[in-house]
Amino acid sequence: MNANDRSITGFVMVAHGLVHTYELSVPILMTVWLLEFSVTAAVLGVVVTVGYGLFGIGALPGGLLVDRYGSRRLIVACLFGMGIAFLSLSLVPHVATIAIALGLWGAAASVYHPAGLALISNGIDPDARGTVFAYHGMAGNAGIAFGPLATALLLLVADWRAAVVVLGALSIVAALVGLSIDFDETAGLTDAEDEEVEGPDADGEIRSLADLIEGTRAVFTAGFALVFLVVMFNGLFYRGMLTFLPELLNDFLVAIVGDVRPGVFDPDSALAEEFDLARYVYVGLLTVGIAGQYVGGRLTDRIEPERGLVAMLLVLTTIALAFVPASRAGLGPLLAIGGALGFALFAMQPLTQATIAAYSPPESRGLSFGFTYLGIFGIGALGATVVGVVLTYADSEFAVFLALAGFTITACALASVLVSRDLRP
Repeated sequence: MNANDRSITGFVMVAHGLVHTYELSVPILMTVWLLEFSVTAAVLGVVVTVGYGLFGIGALPGGLLVDRYGSRRLIVACLFGMGIAFLSLSLVPHVATIAIALGLWGAAASVYHPAGLALISNGIDPDARGTVFAYHGMAGNAGIAFGPLATALLLLVADWRAAVVVLGALSIVAALVGLSIDFDETAGLTDAEDEEVEGPDADGEIRSLADLIEGTRAVFTAGFALVFLVVMFNGLFYRGMLTFLPELLNDFLVAIVGDVRPGVFDPDSALAEEFDLARYVYVGLLTVGIAGQYVGGRLTDRIEPERGLVAMLLVLTTIALAFVPASRAGLGPLLAIGGALGFALFAMQPLTQATIAAYSPPESRGLSFGFTYLGIFGIGALGATVVGVVLTYADSEFAVFLALAGFTITACALASVLVSRDLRP
């Protein structure tokens, strides 16, 4: 990587890690808020949904803003916004104001993925792009895996209001550093692509509904429409799997080893309830995903990303169908299938991102990633609803994993069309 690539890589890795650190710190803070504000889990669940909902829904308008104002401005604004949101949490007097603070976090965080991925797609040398997608994903996984643990450790030594101040300050510092980093946002484009991005008729500015419709038509070629469907079904699998996996792991582990709780936290505290053995296994699974991100990113430099998507979706389908039999075979097989899931689930992400970039016009990368992350996090959120219904009414856990396998095999069939037909713009 050249100096420009390294500057962009460091910038997006820090920002991506912080986005997911905040995302996964909220469930830990919820265990404290339930006691602090004497509310039911249902009420607090609605409050938290405000932030998570905006995190997904805001990706599309975020993509529009990226094409108009550039990635750096949006990422710095995202970092400032997330930091201010968590600092404001320290001042909330009651549960309703938590919704306002988390709503600010969700709105700020929603612009990150279209901004960060557009920056990698346009600013990184094509020969190093897959590697940077890998590093970017690894940083996100580090936030996903260690964000909850870091928050819990802060709560061991400080009041929750002090803990959110520390968390918020990290993002403010990152934003200030981001303002001083020097890099070229379009260094990875060819001369022809650079002219498209900077041309008078392709400035990315959408000022009206008619402009949005026209921009959407330009983005949604036959190939991109298929990519959108692939990532949407993968998003349904991702959210459905990760939302209920801790509960399922707990059932499997209790059946194998009993109700064992590692003694890191006070056994009588809310944190001990949050970090039972299943939570440790869950964090381990997410940690394995860091290696998956790296391998997936390296693959994008060596093979067509569409072919990698097909292969990885087949692997995920096989894992979903094998999960329950493996879990009933003992602790070793359960840990092995869990590790394989974490690896494959996150190896998908660099391949997905490279495919989106390949099927989207350079001047509308922000809008393209906005649409696809609306599909992944917005529509994909329905995966939790589907799995929740199946888990409630089905006779066995196998039905849950069968439903999840349905998502990935559908995505695999759609990705196979991308491989068999030349639909790139």
